[in-house]
Amino acid sequence: MKNFKIPNNIAFGDGALEELANIQGRRAVIVTGGSSMKRFGFIDQVQAMLSKADIESCVFDGVEPNPSVETVEKGAKLMQEFEPDWIVAIGGGSALDAAKIMWCFYEHPTLTLADILPVGAMPALRNKAKFIAIPSTSGTASEITAFSVITDLKEHVKYPIVSEHIVPDIAIVDPALPAKMPAHITANTGMDVMAHALEAFVSIAANDYSDPLAMRATKLVFENLATVYENGEDMVGRDNMHNASTLAGMAFSNVSLGLVHSLAHKIGGEFGVTHGLANAILLPYIVKYNKQFTDKYAEIEQYLGIASVEDAILTLNHQLNIPVAFKDIDEVTITEEAFLAVLDRMSDNAFNDPCTLTNPGTPSPESVKAIYTQAYYGQL
Repeated sequence: MKNFKIPNNIAFGDGALEELANIQGRRAVIVTGGSSMKRFGFIDQVQAMLSKADIESCVFDGVEPNPSVETVEKGAKLMQEFEPDWIVAIGGGSALDAAKIMWCFYEHPTLTLADILPVGAMPALRNKAKFIAIPSTSGTASEITAFSVITDLKEHVKYPIVSEHIVPDIAIVDPALPAKMPAHITANTGMDVMAHALEAFVSIAANDYSDPLAMRATKLVFENLATVYENGEDMVGRDNMHNASTLAGMAFSNVSLGLVHSLAHKIGGEFGVTHGLANAILLPYIVKYNKQFTDKYAEIEQYLGIASVEDAILTLNHQLNIPVAFKDIDEVTITEEAFLAVLDRMSDNAFNDPCTLTNPGTPSPESVKAIYTQAYYGQL
């Protein structure tokens, strides 16, 4: 028997934030990242809506782009002191991911990250609080998924955590939030959606419930991402991309991902490459590799009316000013010497990432190393 799990309530479209005024409770901790959610007034709106519901709230801010174990522990401590019955995460995927694990440590204070890393190891939640996720980016789909990614800064490793217990109770998908994203974040997070959709579609666990969601999400990204990159105020495009993110999240949360995410997790941990950017660069190489083992890309090509998924992705990346190779990215400098020094370790870690398990075919550490090498030098 298989299961398909999504939040109990998904509020979406213009004005979806007002759903907060309808919940029942006493206290809420709002978890967010940098200053943008406050600067654009969204934290004030959240607190105002919670006040309408007679819910007292406080804010934990400052979640970093790659949320660390230390940040998670600080947030859990605040929750243990404030004793909320709602946790409201608002912001990018990092804020939502961090809040999920804060929630776990709030309910189970004696646990450590190592205790919850094995799939299925996390104990049941909702003994003290429920969870609301409000994404500000159209990318990670953390508002809908059973996934979180936490970084061990000492080991330079990103750890994906998978548990059905961290699927939010309510997802609020309001396009007003991603409309404030700068163009480069729009591009990177949008390509994260593409990776989610395509990897879910070709996952060896894919099924009749996940496939339509993944296909529709892929189509929405191809049709809208370049538009909102060029014009961030196109609210129809923003709404379509926000919905695409959540649709792809519904799919991959239930059937997992593949090598794109396995490799992106590890190169992000080693060099600090933004997750969506890493996905975007890796996608064409891994689609080409995976075509040896699955015919499902041909279904996507027929559905979209394109000749080649990898060529279409390269074209879209070019429109988004995303380079073909890791050696050419601007956000961090990855020298050849530094890359080669960690290549073997990074390849082994990526091979052992949980997402590798549902990739088509039979990847090996050697094939992972070959893909990393091709993507570093741009050898398509």
